[in-house]
Amino acid sequence: MGLVVQKYGGSSVADAEGIKRVAKRIVEAKKNGNQVVAVVSAMGDTTDELIDLAEQVSPIPAGRELDMLLTAGERISMALLAMAIKNLGHEAQSFTGSQAGVITDSVHNKARIIDVTPGRIRTSVDKGNIAIVAGFQGVSQDTKDITTLGRGGSDTTAVALAAALDADVCEIYTDVDGVFTADPRVVKKARKIDWISFEDMLELASSGSKVLLHRCVEYARRYNIPIHVRSSFSGLQGTWVSSEPIEQGDKQVEQAIISGVAHDTSEAKITVVGVPDKPGEAASIFRTIADAEINIDMVVQNVSAASTGLTDISFTLPKAEGRKAIDALEKNKPGIGFDSLRYDDQIGKISLVGAGMKTNPGVTADFFTALSDAGVNIELISTSEIRISVVTRKDDVPEAVRAVHTAFGLDSDSDEAVVYGGTGR
Repeated sequence: MGLVVQKYGGSSVADAEGIKRVAKRIVEAKKNGNQVVAVVSAMGDTTDELIDLAEQVSPIPAGRELDMLLTAGERISMALLAMAIKNLGHEAQSFTGSQAGVITDSVHNKARIIDVTPGRIRTSVDKGNIAIVAGFQGVSQDTKDITTLGRGGSDTTAVALAAALDADVCEIYTDVDGVFTADPRVVKKARKIDWISFEDMLELASSGSKVLLHRCVEYARRYNIPIHVRSSFSGLQGTWVSSEPIEQGDKQVEQAIISGVAHDTSEAKITVVGVPDKPGEAASIFRTIADAEINIDMVVQNVSAASTGLTDISFTLPKAEGRKAIDALEKNKPGIGFDSLRYDDQIGKISLVGAGMKTNPGVTADFFTALSDAGVNIELISTSEIRISVVTRKDDVPEAVRAVHTAFGLDSDSDEAVVYGGTGR
């Protein structure tokens, strides 16, 4: 008997009909001889609605109380799903994150998983039950307070449980048929990828692809848990994410030279103007940002002006952290010694990802030629062995993504990318 962990996003359980459809899929997996653990997100846009409600009551909600509020969304989903499964004649038990043994640090609203002790889950499935777990949440190891894992937390919950339970596979059900070569909302001719390596998926996720979140893929790679990304709205084969290529029929799926094009319009750019060009200045800037618990993405430092000995340093970060970063830098301005700050939240990032880049000359030239032909101006550039990323104007992103996708022969012969639920999660 195999053990399968399935995760269902908010669009999959958005209403009563969706919950009943998910219940039937879970029961089908059980009938096929598997032990099943299902992780669920909050219904539809419940989390966003709860955040809006909290902000109406308090402009800056306390982190602990916000977590107490937000975890209610997943508890509703898990209980309703357990009811639907029981209505189909199978036993199901629902568990909150803390009951499932998801142990986190003490950072509210974006906690990280420290450990998973799934004793109650193991006991439940060994008795023949289907276990339903609330995603996105856990309990602090130190304070014993309820915590939430931030956006995409249910994906991470599912993979962490799969690792702790030594599951055969972690199935991530969403509202698209798998991982595509680009966002199907932007590129109608995006192609579904049959198999992608953990490394390429990590780059796509960190570059803006929303089907899987970076932390989820990182966890799966660390514990070598195969992920199968599928749609809960169809029965089609999805995308396998694993360390080694998979077999389909009598042929092995090969790694493509280019895996896909990702984009992200949720970032902003800060330029620190007039920084003394001497050792330690960049360290002071980024220590200030790190102390504010802000993650940064791309970093570019200009060549210093010979006459002044000053330089500019630009970096990108999540828009939601922009105000906090500006305040932290301004507070430490005397210690750093810069002239001024410039903030720009009208940017977008386009990334080309593929392990074949390092052995195929001309990829970089073709990438920049495609952007040039589309009339897209580049502001920042960042590269790795398997990724090229550029920052441009936010309004140019859709055209840039389509141009690069076409230039690298990624377009499908037909519009095969179907978005069933409309949100991509």
